[in-house]
Amino acid sequence: MADRVLSVNAYTTFDLLDAVAEGHGWTDEAMAVLNVTTPRKNPDEVLVQLELDNGSLGELPAHAETVSLSADEARTLAAELERHAEKVEDAHA
Repeated sequence: MADRVLSVNAYTTFDLLDAVAEGHGWTDEAMAVLNVTTPRKNPDEVLVQLELDNGSLGELPAHAETVSLSADEARTLAAELERHAEKVEDAHA
């Protein structure tokens, strides 16, 4: 990712995940960075950030998406991730 928007370092949650960007009439696949963080000073939100490698995308300019979650929303997301992870594990058991 030569034109990276997010800072990627040893503390980044995930780097080099498989990702897909979809729009009306097009789909692009690319590697992606997914990070979960909180502000260093006065952490009052959980930030979920996603950036696809724009070098592999034909339809999108360099950008990153960020979703701000409250603590309760982050726990709801974590529970949903756990629930779906169990489905995947059960399907492969």
